[in-house]
Amino acid sequence: MVTISEGALEHVITIMMDGGMSPDIYYLRVGVKGGGCSGLSYTMDFVDEVTDSDEIVDSGAIKIAIDKKSLLYLIGTELQYSGGLNGKGFQWVNPNASRTCGCGESFSL
Repeated sequence: MVTISEGALEHVITIMMDGGMSPDIYYLRVGVKGGGCSGLSYTMDFVDEVTDSDEIVDSGAIKIAIDKKSLLYLIGTELQYSGGLNGKGFQWVNPNASRTCGCGESFSL
């Protein structure tokens, strides 16, 4: 399943609240789409509706929606957040990726 680190969770909630979105109503939608320098790119968005084909992960403070196709690529992946000087932003730790690009936004299997 997809997990989210404590730091990433805190940052996602901050972004939601700053945007006027309640974690009780909105989901963090994560997924995969074709593109990027390694072939597949990660996606993230906030949505207030899910479909029957979505897998829902309850992380406690927020719910994560993942479409079934993306879930095949994301099983075991953790979303992390780094606020350090060497790189600030979200990072995907995906044990299924055989290759990632330098910026970490795309991968291949």
